[in-house]
Amino acid sequence: MIPFHARLFGAVVALSLAAGGPALAQQLELKIMAPAAPGGGWDQTARSMQQALVAAKIARSVQVTNVAGAGGSVGIAQFVNGAKGDGNQMMVNGFVMVGALAMNKSPVTLEQVTPIARLTEEIQVIVVPANSPIKTAEDLAAAVKADIAKVTFAGGSAGGVDHVMAALFAGTIGADAKKINYIPFSGGGESLAAILGGKVTAGISGLSEYEGQIKSGKLRALGVTSENRIAGLDIPTFKEQGIDLVLANWRSVVAPPGITPEQRKTLSDAVEKMVKSDAWKDILKQKGWDDAYLGGDAFADFLKKETARVTDVLKSVGLVKS
Repeated sequence: MIPFHARLFGAVVALSLAAGGPALAQQLELKIMAPAAPGGGWDQTARSMQQALVAAKIARSVQVTNVAGAGGSVGIAQFVNGAKGDGNQMMVNGFVMVGALAMNKSPVTLEQVTPIARLTEEIQVIVVPANSPIKTAEDLAAAVKADIAKVTFAGGSAGGVDHVMAALFAGTIGADAKKINYIPFSGGGESLAAILGGKVTAGISGLSEYEGQIKSGKLRALGVTSENRIAGLDIPTFKEQGIDLVLANWRSVVAPPGITPEQRKTLSDAVEKMVKSDAWKDILKQKGWDDAYLGGDAFADFLKKETARVTDVLKSVGLVKS
């Protein structure tokens, strides 16, 4: 039997630790890098984390820095080399960085960071002008099969999620993904003008980018890349149209290499508390982001598989050499 004084001491320690949980969290002073210029998706994610972590009293302070260049390649290099072993730093990243690192032949890779969590995702959509003769995803597939060179897709930067989606669409319907006619635009406004002006056959982007024009009737949505239909939107999935295309533009957060298991747990716990907070849920509603939280080893596994998938697609279109 455990002596009374030993049991009493154990109870006091347990109570002290429990009481100290929030207090310990309050000592967190974090730095989050957005490996892009201010205003973009990664910057918004980093600043949203800053807002939620402080509002939910998970961290005492959060500083956001921006390091732009080459789809995140410049930022990750600085992060891996400059923040090694620092358990108070994190970096936002996502789907776009996977392609950018492969295309830029970056010596620094996502294998070198410490995975923390996937945070959000955005479903993709293919649209055509309202007056287009192409009415369905099957119509678009038929046009691509008939003459792939004549079908032009507008989207974001080469190697990004829109480009990968165009290649996946072609490959899924049995066309040669290497011959896909993809036109990259630096901004959503430019690509939208090209679509509405009939200068391209179809446009690819995140659903929120074109949702207003879809609802107003200026654009026709051919399909979304979700597993199931999105509530409140009368847009069929590609899967229900016989095209096995499921894709999401995800964003995540990672820590530097060389941190201890204890440091990783502290950051993972902080992010998990953040995604469960009302402050974060409010931000998701405001931004129109879908909660896609995935933590721990499950996220590490996802990151590995997604990196392999994106690299294979980029090889299939000749953007990355085999």
